[in-house]
Amino acid sequence: MSQFLLFSLGALLFLSCALEAASHGDHEHQQIVVADDADWATRHMAEEHHISSFDASTFFMLHDYDSQGLWSASDIHRTYGFADESTKDIPESSKQRVVSEVLSLYDADHSGTITRDEFLAAWDRGVKLPDFGMGPGHHGDDEYEYEIHHWEKYHSGDDVKEEDLNHPEDIEHFRKHDEEDRRREEWERVERAGVVESNIPAKFRVN
Repeated sequence: MSQFLLFSLGALLFLSCALEAASHGDHEHQQIVVADDADWATRHMAEEHHISSFDASTFFMLHDYDSQGLWSASDIHRTYGFADESTKDIPESSKQRVVSEVLSLYDADHSGTITRDEFLAAWDRGVKLPDFGMGPGHHGDDEYEYEIHHWEKYHSGDDVKEEDLNHPEDIEHFRKHDEEDRRREEWERVERAGVVESNIPAKFRVN
């Protein structure tokens, strides 16, 4: 097992224990159960953030990724998980349709963005984010998604051993780490050797 994998395993163990202690004390991790007729936002918060109780303001701010006080089209795109690999087979035209429909529901002044006040006003009228049947909205990085959807489900606790990490998700996750580690080491080796020719614009190279 590479040093990077060992570091990642240690970090995941620490994070898992911290989440366990903060959320459940001495109890085993439990998935939040939502009603069969729950709206998309409620399911998203439970599955992606492990939050069972929230208000419209909390939801809005959590998905205002650059803290500008408004949602742009890219914020909506990301919230529905369209930047995640799991939605790569969904046509871009379908993703844009989702963004357009959400804007039509909340963008009262047709500015192309949704302000916090616009979102709260529509929410108070009973307007909910639609479920377009395109997934729960994975919008975290690889580490976050692996932690919240796999590690917590199968490896939570303080007795995880290397041989326990044999699920396909584990193998793929740490394979990516090893590949990133290999690329970084190769780059560092090339840099130590001197000038990196590939970084020199072609017009400045001596042929």
